[in-house]
Amino acid sequence: MNLPIALNKESLAAWRQVYKLLRYSELMVHAGDYANSHLLATIVTSQSLGRSVLPPDFGLGEARLKVMTERHFSGLTFALPESWKPVEDLPEHQDLLNLLLRYRAGLDDSEYDLAVMVATACTGKDHLWQDLGLNNRNELSELFSRNFPSLAALNSRDMKWKKFLYKQLCEEEGIYVCRSPSCDACKDFGECFGSES
Repeated sequence: MNLPIALNKESLAAWRQVYKLLRYSELMVHAGDYANSHLLATIVTSQSLGRSVLPPDFGLGEARLKVMTERHFSGLTFALPESWKPVEDLPEHQDLLNLLLRYRAGLDDSEYDLAVMVATACTGKDHLWQDLGLNNRNELSELFSRNFPSLAALNSRDMKWKKFLYKQLCEEEGIYVCRSPSCDACKDFGECFGSES
């Protein structure tokens, strides 16, 4: 079965394919295989329905996309649109990717794929969980806790994830753009720590 990355929402066949993808991921999770399969299925499905900022290859490139697909969704194939061309990364894309990879748990190859997807989703203007195509912030926190646990532990005050990642990059470079002595004293506290709905 071919699952096109750009699905037509009105197509019943497309919705059936999306259902099969989600059902497949549920079976994998229940079988105890590939803990990230469900998160990846959510991300792939959301992108397919236009509910994320991720490009058709999720930032992975065609070869890596094929490897990820074979590993997590054996039997499903993904066809990139013929007119699609890779887009240029954010200037800080590689820095974000390197940050995530330094903190990966080292348990599963999909940690690399998720790091690329997270770094790529940082191009969006919404909350990171929305730009990534997850259902809520809890799923994003689960993604970080499972795949980048020591990085997740550094976010002990539950800062918004995208802001947290950029703050980490700035601190590593010795750049301190915040003028407040602490987050609690900052007039923009709500922008970094407020709710993400």
